[in-house]
Amino acid sequence: MTMLRLFTIAVMAIILVPSGAHLFELPAKIGMEREPYFVVQGVYAGWALFGVPIIVAVFANGALAVLERRRDRAAARWAGVAALLVLLSLVVFFAWIFPANQETANWTRQPENWEALRRRWEWAHAANALIVFGAFLATCMAVVRR
Repeated sequence: MTMLRLFTIAVMAIILVPSGAHLFELPAKIGMEREPYFVVQGVYAGWALFGVPIIVAVFANGALAVLERRRDRAAARWAGVAALLVLLSLVVFFAWIFPANQETANWTRQPENWEALRRRWEWAHAANALIVFGAFLATCMAVVRR
């Protein structure tokens, strides 16, 4: 169990990094002009790979919830909440972020409605950062209960 707890915290920390990056870059990017904004968006090429640890985080928290349910029901609930919050971040991603990525061909095409897409993309990432941070805290609560 110790290794699962440590692994779950580690994978949650990994998914917190890109979420936090998106949150903290928002103030500098939200008002940029079209050309510089699209140049900056190029730094996210390859970030789709962060989908792997996100899925792993759901399963790790789920496993922690299942394995803790007999030992510590509160810890199991916290781990379950963490798994659900990570799933919620995927809902936000597929409802608001992914469609903007598709419409802009991952920010390589500049449609006329790019500003609306930017707002949706940036603010959805900010919301996800808060959701993932909450999930990270829930995982920590599941682990430190013992």
